[in-house]
Amino acid sequence: MNSHETIYYPQDEMNHVLIPVTSGCPYNRCAFCSMYKGVPYRQIPLGEIENQIIYGDLYTERVFLTGADPLAIGFDAMKRVLGLIRKHLPYCACVASYASVRSLVGYSAEALSELHDAGLRLLYIGFESGLDSVLKEMNKGHTVATALAQAAKLNRARLQFNTILIYGIAGQGRSEENAAASAAMVNRFETRKVITMNLKVFDGTPLDESVRCGKFIPADNGERLAEILALITYLDPARPMAFDTTHPTNMIKIRGTLPQDKDRLIREIQQHRKRMG
Repeated sequence: MNSHETIYYPQDEMNHVLIPVTSGCPYNRCAFCSMYKGVPYRQIPLGEIENQIIYGDLYTERVFLTGADPLAIGFDAMKRVLGLIRKHLPYCACVASYASVRSLVGYSAEALSELHDAGLRLLYIGFESGLDSVLKEMNKGHTVATALAQAAKLNRARLQFNTILIYGIAGQGRSEENAAASAAMVNRFETRKVITMNLKVFDGTPLDESVRCGKFIPADNGERLAEILALITYLDPARPMAFDTTHPTNMIKIRGTLPQDKDRLIREIQQHRKRMG
């Protein structure tokens, strides 16, 4: 692994042991993403992974597998990685990882259940939007139907996951539509948490080019805040689900559990809107 490569991980995992599994991104074509540009994709050799694990604290309780999409290494390789963690870190109760909808397509519910039993207990998945037109424009490489199928598969496997959504991703004038569609998608499966991110336009990305040529017009802050409000309003989980906008990109930092905290979260957003004028 390149010692100069930036390591990305969810803020909930910042105090946990990080084990590199892949370098770069196996897809690397999302229109809005600049994180892995210029970083060749490769799978970290199993020997290197084991060396990282061996030097971990024996009493480590939680591990996060780093890389854009560690599940892209496939079932057999992932099973071996989890086996090494169980062997060398016997007190580890949770292994977490990023995963893409694309990589999950290659796993059966039975395989995911087996990985769960081997220690993989939480995935962070970029669903991004519930609108197919947006997913296509952002070149996500999956459809809403595919995303729903993978979520259902994870639910059958009892493998928990966090759902990442991006507000502002539909562009100017489409925030309400995107919030309603994204909530409708999430309402069809069980997820541990919805994590929101605010769309950022990074230099040199295809999205940046779309903005420059006028093909994509970003939503303003007022519309984006209205999208968060609409998303919370439309979300109607069958079981308690965390809602979290504390990622650094967000324009408002709130968190709670739906449905019981819905009224409070709505009030906090409305108060923020008043302060914005």
